[in-house]
Amino acid sequence: MPCRRSDGDLRLSLGNQPGRDRGGRPASDACGRPPDRAVSRLPEGAHRAGAPPIGVPRPIDSPPVRAAHSVPPDRRIPPLHGILRRPAESGRPPAPVRVAGDRLRRTVRVLVTGATGFTGGHLARSLAAHGETVRALVRDTTRATAALASAGIGIAHGDVRDRAALVEASAGIDIVYHVAAVYRQAGLSPDVYRQVNAYAVRDLLEAAAGNGVRRVVHCSTVGVHGDVEHPPANEDAPLEPGDVYQETKLEGERLAREAARRLGLEVTIVRPTGIYGPGDRRLLKLFRGVARRRWITLGSGDIYYHLTYIDDGEHPAAANRTYILGGGEVTTLNELVAVVADVAGVPVPRVHLPVWPFRAAGAVCEAVCAPFGIEPPVYRRRVDFFTKSRAFDISRARHELGYTPRIGLREGIARTLDWYRQQGWL
Repeated sequence: MPCRRSDGDLRLSLGNQPGRDRGGRPASDACGRPPDRAVSRLPEGAHRAGAPPIGVPRPIDSPPVRAAHSVPPDRRIPPLHGILRRPAESGRPPAPVRVAGDRLRRTVRVLVTGATGFTGGHLARSLAAHGETVRALVRDTTRATAALASAGIGIAHGDVRDRAALVEASAGIDIVYHVAAVYRQAGLSPDVYRQVNAYAVRDLLEAAAGNGVRRVVHCSTVGVHGDVEHPPANEDAPLEPGDVYQETKLEGERLAREAARRLGLEVTIVRPTGIYGPGDRRLLKLFRGVARRRWITLGSGDIYYHLTYIDDGEHPAAANRTYILGGGEVTTLNELVAVVADVAGVPVPRVHLPVWPFRAAGAVCEAVCAPFGIEPPVYRRRVDFFTKSRAFDISRARHELGYTPRIGLREGIARTLDWYRQQGWL
């Protein structure tokens, strides 16, 4: 999180400065060398048919999911760099990430869009808790808006498609976090996705530049890479969006880069993997299905799945770069389900069904429900959850930002399950 270090200069808070550990000490090993930081781990032995496996060395009979700190990076990463045919980048520590600010101010003035949603709301509250001056751009007055105001967050009313609202909301702001997006909703035309996920990005950057904003952090998605055939994918992997949501998010990235060059604005693009945690409902079906012993896996379940715990998704990042942010562990879908079952104290689900009947049913349901704006009970995108691999390399964020996921997969699942129980959803 940005915070003031000395007059005239704003940096990340001590625990998030590149090259430092959570206590603010320079990160190093026993010999004083900085540790090698690299990719999220992929378990050996489970891979999607047709995709060559990556042989990450590990002891025989070790569990498929391990805590992020269980193996020192300097013991396991150099061999992986050799496998990927590129050198380890464990030399010099990255330069500090800074955001220039007014010498007289003690906080960074921040605008967050999408703050009534899960990710944007968590980010806005966290920034405010760290002492930043936070403003949220919201469309309407809801319970979520009242909760933001009670957390000391200023409210600016408006729509991201309204240029005048963007100009007003970004006045007097240092950093903009653009999280607002249209996800996947039944009955929405492609034009709505394009207006929100692409054109609004360009308009926001133009408004921000006109108001003297120093940096915009734009939240995209790893979905722009589509199905990862050769995991783990990094930021330079092929871009193969699979639906209108991913296509328009990729278009938003392109417009952001063009506007940054044209306006001379510092822009960072982050592509988080699937974000989960207390407050999230996207993975509720999985967690509840497993906890209630009703979960059925379509297909083999051997595809990779990569999650990001909500507390690990907060990072302002360096300027003019694209970063993948993700958790420190990657599992197959089968292994993820097994961890959820173990934490929930229920037997591991063993039922698997073929994919094709559900994909066909999804196509029919979409055709029938979409004209009426009804959410289909089964749709092809939900079937894709069981068939498309998602495993990503977070080396760039580790090396250049000092990004280190703090919450292990098992702990994150336990926290999320506890929150679901508190809501009475399990």
